[in-house]
Amino acid sequence: MKSVLIAAAVGLIVSILLTPVAIKTFRRQGFGQEIRDDGPESHLSKKGTPTMGGTVIVLATVIGYLVAHLFLLGQPGRGVTSTGLLLLFLLVGLGVVGFLDDYLKIRHRRSLGLNSTAKLVGQTVVGLSFAILAIIEIGGRAPVASTSISFVREIAPLALPSAAFVLFALVFIAGFSNAVNLTDGLDGLAAGCSAMVFGAYVVISFWQFGHDCSTAAVEGCYTVRDPLDVTLVAAAAMGACLGFLWWNTSPARIFMGDTGSLALGGLMAGIAVVTRTELLLVVLGGLFVAVTLSVAIQIAFFKATRRRVFRMAPLHHHFELAGWAENTVIVRFWLVTGMAVAFGIGAFYADWLSLTGL
Repeated sequence: MKSVLIAAAVGLIVSILLTPVAIKTFRRQGFGQEIRDDGPESHLSKKGTPTMGGTVIVLATVIGYLVAHLFLLGQPGRGVTSTGLLLLFLLVGLGVVGFLDDYLKIRHRRSLGLNSTAKLVGQTVVGLSFAILAIIEIGGRAPVASTSISFVREIAPLALPSAAFVLFALVFIAGFSNAVNLTDGLDGLAAGCSAMVFGAYVVISFWQFGHDCSTAAVEGCYTVRDPLDVTLVAAAAMGACLGFLWWNTSPARIFMGDTGSLALGGLMAGIAVVTRTELLLVVLGGLFVAVTLSVAIQIAFFKATRRRVFRMAPLHHHFELAGWAENTVIVRFWLVTGMAVAFGIGAFYADWLSLTGL
């Protein structure tokens, strides 16, 4: 448990201390946010606010994870694992894709960076690499992931062929990566919601560690790889998001940009894959799903009828244009995420209770 607290604390401290340095550096370099012309007028004042703050979140997560492992040196079975490294690869890889997108926005002084094809190619390369590595045996050990689709644990009838699972994982990772990206439209919204989801996975993965079938094959145990290492990654990411939120909350002094949103969304999906809880993430990250659906519904309905369902998509902008103050939207969306997380953890625990007969 000490190592988990260290990962979270280091992620928090590194993020909260490095973010003001990033603010000064990015402002000096002219790395300011470009604002959509068709967005709420209140957002125009945010033009020029330093962006690419996601670089701090990614760095703080990696440092938090590595520092936590310094306190596990010499303990058998507690070294850096392929599961942890694979999750960090996903975080950093998608962070790089987002960084390129942010850089092009700044360079061309417009709110559009990489075109959709280039962004999709980058997400595909990273997501495909993760998915393939997750289902192959490395060093004679069982794969990091299972090819069965899971809710709170594997669902045997939903076992997929390897190729189909790789495709599913790719779509799942790209979907949540873009979902967090779409949600990152108000000060502190994506960072606060992400911190709550990662906090949920700290609880879930640590519970799996305490009831791991490899150490105690009892009713209700979990067949997951390296659950403690997953906990360290989730804890470091949670701390990094909270530290960044200190500077990102309204009025934001820095934005995470695509560098942070793509990386955080991808990491959520990656953690869900390795903990065998893919469908549970749809519950925990229900707000991200709702925001994404609002965009899909808006586009489909407009193409079919030339009319709009929402005043503006994504969903948070609809409520702004309906007269809600920005802070009201943020806090209420945080509350929705908090309820979704509580319900998801409850469902996870209820499953364990039903299997153990307690």
